[in-house]
Amino acid sequence: MQLGADHVVVRVPATSANLGPGFDALGLALALYDELEVRLVATDDVVVEVYGEGAGEVPTGEDHLVVRALRRTLEVAGAPQTGLRLTCSNAIPHGRGLGSSAAAVVSGIVAARALLADPQSLDATAVLELATAFEGHPDNAAPAIRGGATVAWTGTDGPRASGLQLDPRLTATVLVPRSRLATSHARSVLPEVVPHADAAFNAGRAALLVEALARRPELLLEATEDRLHQQYRAGVMAASAELVRALRAEGFAATVSGAGPTVLVLAEESRRRELDAVLAGLVDAMAGWRALRPGIDVDGARARRVAAPAAPGR
Repeated sequence: MQLGADHVVVRVPATSANLGPGFDALGLALALYDELEVRLVATDDVVVEVYGEGAGEVPTGEDHLVVRALRRTLEVAGAPQTGLRLTCSNAIPHGRGLGSSAAAVVSGIVAARALLADPQSLDATAVLELATAFEGHPDNAAPAIRGGATVAWTGTDGPRASGLQLDPRLTATVLVPRSRLATSHARSVLPEVVPHADAAFNAGRAALLVEALARRPELLLEATEDRLHQQYRAGVMAASAELVRALRAEGFAATVSGAGPTVLVLAEESRRRELDAVLAGLVDAMAGWRALRPGIDVDGARARRVAAPAAPGR
């Protein structure tokens, strides 16, 4: 496969996985974005400039996650490797359960696809398979790629995802703490075995959540109940667990976003003032929390080629 462009720009949304009971399956794309600019250069050099989240913390060479994903995608496509100059403008918080690593992986894959002479040679299924190989599971990658709400699974033919209908009245609020939590640590506290009754409970609630997201947002409080992961993780994110409990006591569908410690609140737009009033009495009293209402992204990852400027006099 030949390359067909040397300059592309990519935008990928933040994501919130699980949504309560949909552990490792359900996800939602949020209108909070990482933006990536990729230029191919005629040397073997790799230069990565990072602005915003992760600046001064993440690698700036071949070890950068975006570079690794981009390289792997070019390899799979049979395209040549080149020198790279990347500019990453990141708005997705790192280590907060908002899919920052999935966004980085998807950014690299989508950028590489846009660089190919035939981008359609890598379809959405191939992109999801590549992203899952990096992430380990597709729950964040799927909404980052597709936008909206998704259900993702891994079957005999690999990872797959399907979009879910969203009621237009639905809004998403994320409460982001100053503290971080590694996904690996959040997973390490989960038990190997859970009671059958809890598994059955979550299966019912996850099914109900699909209906609540699509047509019945008044059912969100019950539909977001969980017994598989949040109670076990409470010890490593006590403030988040307490905030979820307090918001649910006020009638709001609050869950831990992904592996945490960010808290996601799903609510009808008509309850916005009521939610703001409740948050004023909860979040403002907790040092370091930020309340964001980014909106729900429905487009997913997007890439465009940047045309070279015309030569003078032409």
